[in-house]
Amino acid sequence: MPKPHRVVVLALPGLLPFELGIPHRIFGRARDPEGRPLYEIVTCATAAGPVETDADFAVHVEHGPEALATADTVVVPASYELGPVYEEGRLTGELAAALGHIRPGTRLVAICTGGYVLAAAGHLDGRPATTHWASAEHFQRLFPTVRVDADVLFVDDGDVLTSAGVAAGIDLCLHLVRRDHGSAVANDVARRTVVPPHRDGGQAQYIARPVPETRTHTTTAARAWALARLHEPVQLRDLAEREAMSVRTFTRRFREEVGLSPGQWLTQQRVERARHLLETSDLPIDRVAQDSGFGTAQSLRVHLMSAIGVTPTAYRRTFRLGLSSSS
Repeated sequence: MPKPHRVVVLALPGLLPFELGIPHRIFGRARDPEGRPLYEIVTCATAAGPVETDADFAVHVEHGPEALATADTVVVPASYELGPVYEEGRLTGELAAALGHIRPGTRLVAICTGGYVLAAAGHLDGRPATTHWASAEHFQRLFPTVRVDADVLFVDDGDVLTSAGVAAGIDLCLHLVRRDHGSAVANDVARRTVVPPHRDGGQAQYIARPVPETRTHTTTAARAWALARLHEPVQLRDLAEREAMSVRTFTRRFREEVGLSPGQWLTQQRVERARHLLETSDLPIDRVAQDSGFGTAQSLRVHLMSAIGVTPTAYRRTFRLGLSSSS
């Protein structure tokens, strides 16, 4: 059996305890079909010992920066005490020395303002990235070569990934589990953590308008109805009729509740259905396309390539759960 993927989390002074715990919770729950852990998670600091948090307690970290040299993935959670990193866009000598332990080719992940650390180290130069919406303008001024997108939950740029604030770190870590081991493993982690199994990285992180008033009618029933009929044509007017709303009202309320248009959400659910079938069944690609509502193998190929950058056959080859291929 291959060794578990080693995730090293860098705890910096002023860290947010919630965000420090995200990698341990998400990666730590990922298991193979035999129940064996797929990741090993280690926490380190620039110096072993107590690390102050933004709460009324400190955490004791046993490992120093040398642990970063053992990482396959390094995660930098947010901190409220980044000092010159946040104020001037430069690393302290201690932090630069710690990051110097990271081996070339190591995957780098930042949660929220942890992106400031990666940017100050030069890892985001000329690359797309995100951070908490409230810090995005400051982040862009401080690091003008970074292509900041303040309207997304996370950005996957291959070997460097960044997320928006707090709970978006959960979405990013689930995305990595999905990318590494497929949607079945990621969905199992999400169920155990009692969080949504998938929020697309391009989903808006913040909507600058008042929270809509509580209503008796929502779009929940329509979504449940659509999920049971992904293999059939589903029209917007059909969804609106399920909630006794006009198309215009339904579309507005749907976006308020979900953060996506009905069409975007429906495509997302069909992609997830296709991924599940590719991973867990030996159905031919044409049949997967039909059962997930894309109709043809070519349509499935286009949508899967757009969503995750691989063909159905390549995805099945990577993430099959021990089933023989028939495609």
